[in-house]
Amino acid sequence: MTSSEAKQEKITAPFGSWKSPITADVVSGASKRLGGTAVDSLGRLIWLESRPSESGRAVLVREPERPEDEPVDITPKDYAVRTLAQEYGGGAFSVSGDTLIFSNYKDQRLYKQSISSTDSSPMPLTPDYGGPVVSYADGVFDTRFNRFVTVREDRRESSINSTTTIVTVRLDREDIQESETLVVGSDFYAFPRLDPKGERLAWIEWCHPNMPWDMSQLWVGYISEKGEVSKRICVSGSDPAMKESPMEPKWSSKGKLFFITDRKSGYWNLYKWVESTNEVISVYSLDAEFSKPLWVFGLNSYEFLESHGQKNLIACSYRQNGRSYLGIVDDVQGALSLLNIPFTDIDNITLGINCLYVEGASEVHPLSVAKVTLDDHKSKAVEFKVIWSSSPDCLKYESYFSLPELIEFPTEVPGQTAFAYFYPPSNPSYQATQGEKPPLLLKSHGGPTAEARGILNLSIQYWTSRGWAFVDVNYGGSTGYGRDYRERLLKKWGIVDVNDCCSCARYLVDSGKVDGERLCITGGSAGGYTTLAALAFQDTFKAGASLYGVADLNMLRAETHKFESHYIDNLVGSDQDYFDRSPINFADKFSCPIILFQGLEDKVVPPDQARTIYRALKEKGLPVALVEYEGEQHGFRKAENIIFTLEQQMVFFARLVGHFKVADEITPIKIDNLD
Repeated sequence: MTSSEAKQEKITAPFGSWKSPITADVVSGASKRLGGTAVDSLGRLIWLESRPSESGRAVLVREPERPEDEPVDITPKDYAVRTLAQEYGGGAFSVSGDTLIFSNYKDQRLYKQSISSTDSSPMPLTPDYGGPVVSYADGVFDTRFNRFVTVREDRRESSINSTTTIVTVRLDREDIQESETLVVGSDFYAFPRLDPKGERLAWIEWCHPNMPWDMSQLWVGYISEKGEVSKRICVSGSDPAMKESPMEPKWSSKGKLFFITDRKSGYWNLYKWVESTNEVISVYSLDAEFSKPLWVFGLNSYEFLESHGQKNLIACSYRQNGRSYLGIVDDVQGALSLLNIPFTDIDNITLGINCLYVEGASEVHPLSVAKVTLDDHKSKAVEFKVIWSSSPDCLKYESYFSLPELIEFPTEVPGQTAFAYFYPPSNPSYQATQGEKPPLLLKSHGGPTAEARGILNLSIQYWTSRGWAFVDVNYGGSTGYGRDYRERLLKKWGIVDVNDCCSCARYLVDSGKVDGERLCITGGSAGGYTTLAALAFQDTFKAGASLYGVADLNMLRAETHKFESHYIDNLVGSDQDYFDRSPINFADKFSCPIILFQGLEDKVVPPDQARTIYRALKEKGLPVALVEYEGEQHGFRKAENIIFTLEQQMVFFARLVGHFKVADEITPIKIDNLD
């Protein structure tokens, strides 16, 4: 036998027992998160990254002057850039020339800092309220009045019923002043955007019981000589007969207002406002999503490349049939040309000097920021260069990667289908014993108004490289497929999502891809609810893991923060539905093992819910384990907890469902009613 043949000969071992270099340590190190991008006065990229190795601290970083140099941290050691506005934050910083304004995590105050001088200490701009009770987000500079216009959430009176307004913060004062209210009266605001002369302010607002993707309104206010909004006009969203949710207003350099809305077609497309007649006209129509739900502030799905006379060239990204595209729209010709880049999944885009900075990923690229240089005609991408990567080292594991297959499967509703990304087991060194089918881990995503994306995610590759099949389901109610698909979940949360996850698992069993006796389910937050509901009300799965999952819909309704306080009503329905669809009320129906993970500082899903499920299962005699983390909120940010969660899920499923021994040296936690 030649040495190359020996190399190629695979070890035969049961699915799930394979050894993989993609360890939980590797996964946790790869989960740096991105919190937004901007460009400084010299055209250099600035990005916000959160680091698990620093307990999730979020730091602003600047692209180095020379490619061979290291990026430079802008945020001093004692600060972290993160806003808690609307609980989920986003839009935590803004850059104009050399000036940076950011929200500091610990006290939630706004600070001003010079980018170019390395020893510039941040100066506070907003008052100290004795705690993190007033948050700011999504701000823009107002050069006409030398001030900062921003969304403010004030939780001093009540954390559950906070007051949200658009305010101004002075930038020319030595002393710290209270911010001044500019726009007030609605429950929520986002996207305050000034025209180039500072004479008109556009913004998005919405009221209970709507979420911003249900129904919202786009307004324009005219700014007086005193800097106040003197009169205002509703541009989009005022017609009660037309359901729409406008977002992302933006002014061209010529002072024309563009925005994205989903009127008539149910897909978020580009529109512009004709001010003289107060008309809205379509820029480009496509059955595709040019934006996504406003869970966090600061979404940026399009940029103006140039404006000549009446014509604007607009760089934009959109999603269609489970993948993203980057294109250039000519608003006069109504034409779209695609740019060929390696990303198949795109988030935000930021305009640089003769280039675009694109946040994206693909099945072989982890979440990254790439510099896309365009030709002189702005019609082709001539260079694609990754500037930042959430996981720069992960390509060395490429031979282990399982590539997702977009599957369309039948749902319980005749003639209706749903979508998922299926990842088969993949490891160059191993093969399974003949005739064996792999165990399946099905993931139900959070939100639920969100979308699973078919991109390189090492926490999925952790499973597939050990011999698991993995499927990430976009059940009815998910985004990326238009309003009709999104609204399948209205009044049916806990039914449609659960049925679709079970249908997907059965479809994979029927098509011979997975072992029907070893089906497991996992999910976080709303995905944790779908997991618990599937385990309580159906018998498809043999075990489950719930990460900060919702067990009691009534408790969620009573205790959740203002932003989502009516969201659940739209998804559930009557008081009886709340009771009937809460797994916590039907603990007697659980019939398989469950492991629960919970942050003790979680305000979205308080720890009591996990504890109640745990006690009920323990009393029933089912194998159950509960892991609680000090200092974690809704979603785990600390590396050691990301590692522990992944490893303990793996061992739990292996011991209770898998019938194999994992290759990794992991000490299992005690499982009640088993150990």
